[in-house]
Amino acid sequence: MDSLEKQALQVAKEIVVKFIEVGRISPANFAEHFSEIYGEVLGTVSNGGVRTADPATGATGKKVV
Repeated sequence: MDSLEKQALQVAKEIVVKFIEVGRISPANFAEHFSEIYGEVLGTVSNGGVRTADPATGATGKKVV
């Protein structure tokens, strides 16, 4: 696991913990949400903050700040 992946993992963990704290995610459905959040974070940081087109919807990406 490279540094970028470790950083994305840490950020995803922090996001999920916050969502659990505010009740948006429960520990019971953690697994289904974590991988999706991690994938989004990793994809965003890997592309320099630019989201690529979503193949499922055909939506174009936009700059994420």
